[in-house]
Amino acid sequence: MEKKGCYHCGNEITAFNRIKFDEKEFCCNGCKTVYEIFSDNNLECYYDMESSPGATPEEANGKYDFLEKEDIITKLLEFNEGTTSIVSLYIPHIHCSSCIWILENLHKLDKGVYRVLVNFPEKKATITFNNEETSLKTIVLLLNKIGYEPYISLKNYEEKPQSVDRSLVYKIGIAFFSFGNVMMLSFPEYFNIDDIWMRQYKDFFRWLILFISLPVFIYSASPYYIAAWKGIKTRNYTIDIPMALGIIVMFIRSVVDIVFDLGPGFFDSMTMLVFFMLLGKLFQQRTYNFLSFERDYKSYFPIAITKLGSDNKEEPIQVYEIEKGDRLLIRNQELIPVDSILISNSAFIDYSFVTGEAIPVEKKSGDKLFAGGKQVGDVVEIEAINTVSQSYLTQLWSNDVFQKKIDMKYKTITDTISHYFTPVLLTISITAFIGWSFVDFNIAFNVFTAILIVACPCALALTAPFTLGNVIRIMGRKKFYLKNVTVVEQMAKVDTIVFDKTGTITTNASSTISYIGEELSKEEQADIRNIIRASNHPLSRKLYSFLSAKVTSKPEFFEEIAGQGLVGVINNKNYKIGSPKLLGIKNESIVNETSVYIEIDNVYKGKFVFANHYRKGLMDLFDELDIDNYKLAILSGDNDGEAVVLRKILPASTQLVFDQKPEEKLEYIKQLQEEGHNVMMVGDGLNDAGALAQSNVGVSISENVNVFTPASDAILDANRFNSLRDFLRYSKNSVKIIKISYILALTYNVIGITVSILNKMSPLVAAILMPISTISIISFVTIMTNYFGKKNLKQADSK
Repeated sequence: MEKKGCYHCGNEITAFNRIKFDEKEFCCNGCKTVYEIFSDNNLECYYDMESSPGATPEEANGKYDFLEKEDIITKLLEFNEGTTSIVSLYIPHIHCSSCIWILENLHKLDKGVYRVLVNFPEKKATITFNNEETSLKTIVLLLNKIGYEPYISLKNYEEKPQSVDRSLVYKIGIAFFSFGNVMMLSFPEYFNIDDIWMRQYKDFFRWLILFISLPVFIYSASPYYIAAWKGIKTRNYTIDIPMALGIIVMFIRSVVDIVFDLGPGFFDSMTMLVFFMLLGKLFQQRTYNFLSFERDYKSYFPIAITKLGSDNKEEPIQVYEIEKGDRLLIRNQELIPVDSILISNSAFIDYSFVTGEAIPVEKKSGDKLFAGGKQVGDVVEIEAINTVSQSYLTQLWSNDVFQKKIDMKYKTITDTISHYFTPVLLTISITAFIGWSFVDFNIAFNVFTAILIVACPCALALTAPFTLGNVIRIMGRKKFYLKNVTVVEQMAKVDTIVFDKTGTITTNASSTISYIGEELSKEEQADIRNIIRASNHPLSRKLYSFLSAKVTSKPEFFEEIAGQGLVGVINNKNYKIGSPKLLGIKNESIVNETSVYIEIDNVYKGKFVFANHYRKGLMDLFDELDIDNYKLAILSGDNDGEAVVLRKILPASTQLVFDQKPEEKLEYIKQLQEEGHNVMMVGDGLNDAGALAQSNVGVSISENVNVFTPASDAILDANRFNSLRDFLRYSKNSVKIIKISYILALTYNVIGITVSILNKMSPLVAAILMPISTISIISFVTIMTNYFGKKNLKQADSK
């Protein structure tokens, strides 16, 4: 790619600042140094992506010496555990694909950097680094050296102010003022008023209209020029190109008309066009902000944490109710929702949700624990030193590490249409202009302008995000929380639904428990309760509530074996609590029986038998799903003791698979997918994480336990379990709405272009119809999603 100006930053080169190196020219030594750094590290392809992606680096000169102070570094770091630290830096110079590419390859320039994730819209880079091999100051100086100086303000980090960008509102205000006055001054021209006064002041009013329109053309419409220019430079033919071209053509044509006294021009159409387009942009922005507001952690995570009262009474509270100083109980595999101090003697914390590193870190009493860690092992007590960050849990859930590589069909359709629409539109408009030029040049110009305006594909580009965004919001109100809009599309494709048994189709809230075997002493019952206190498994929680013995001492050893049970040592006694497989005994299946077996010091004692209560509406839900031709399966880690009962109450076509380890559940899902099925897995998030991650749609059932699994695509409130079919129907209807709105949007464009080519539409009418088509499409999808939301989810409210 040929470079104009400085090879690195694109700045103008003069005889005074020209620096030649490696047959290339640079504007300063800083840019030359950056090029040398990239060249030495085989990163020269950075310059092949954009013509001038970088910025001129500036000398630091001690500017970042404050980053050597530990108290300041602590405020800036989001995470700092062992040798791993994470910081998010605002980098204003991020503006193109090259910027993203070089920042995400920062580890090649600094070996202490593990990875960099760039948030392009927010111009933010999240950097994970080894604090023994590099430092925050070193990284910041490197960023400054290569032209990506971060903006660091301690005041911002401490107070977290919300910046409000009102530039769009100002642009709309100016466009509205100009549009109203230009229309008013143009009325005499519209009605062909011909009198002495009008003939005398006609030119004055026309020039006044030109003057009033200038701020709209120069300032209000500037976002479209910038976006169009960037699209042309990157060969990404966005919808902004025909919009910007239409505005420019209308302005030039109008100026020519006034200068040569050919007519009043089209300033009324131009100001109206810009006003309505900006209004549509504001409407879109406000809608997205509204959706974003509803997608905070309070909506997404209807989960609780166990708070310890002054008398050590355990009380479940919502995570956003946590206050500084609260003592919290964290069980095995439970998420630490806030930064805190460890009160218990020791703990093993898995920070893989944050760092990607799965090896647990041992912490001692008094150590700081960061939010996002997961307790592994025995139950621990912590003291909160912060409240829950309003976006932190959502950030963890949406981390790219846990994103599935799925076919985003409708998004791809939108992108494809938008990409090819612009060159096709320009070809049609230019062809029509050339054709009409042989008849009448004035008509040719009107046709060219009308085509560019009326065919604006705004409605086409907005239909899918508006539809799916509204669907997410409506489902959230019904307590079904989706990770992102693509989950709606994946739900519409589901043809197979696999359910976990314990804690999913059975409820944790109620069950009848009886004990069969050798009588347990009060001491043994207390020991069992102390051991299972650390477990989050539904059977453990039921048994913990059933046993009345007091919690007196902590286990000396604790381990939870996924899919089998618990092993613990307390008061010098060895306990095994769980399945027959864990105890090494053979078990005869008993109808409607789920049991937890007890072994003390290698002696079998007996079992607790659970007469499970199935969730309300289970039979009706399975019958409805069977009628809708979904392939159904129950996948359980328990024994087949309830197989006979399940076969009686569930459709005959339902597959029942028992004694499944977590890895076997995952393989079962994978096998279904290899057979061509789109699978939804519904589980409790405990032993189902692998299966939830493997499935096309993973749904985690939430009751009142803080078991957080980023592998899930959705969280369903347990009270809405019997409404699952309604949500699936709603997702299918939502995709139908998208398809219909695509057809409507394309129909608008085909009709508008055809009428414009035939010279039956003026630019003024086109300018009016363009925003009307966009608003009508957005109104259509909003009305239809609300309609189907009420229709499909009305039953969900009554169930």
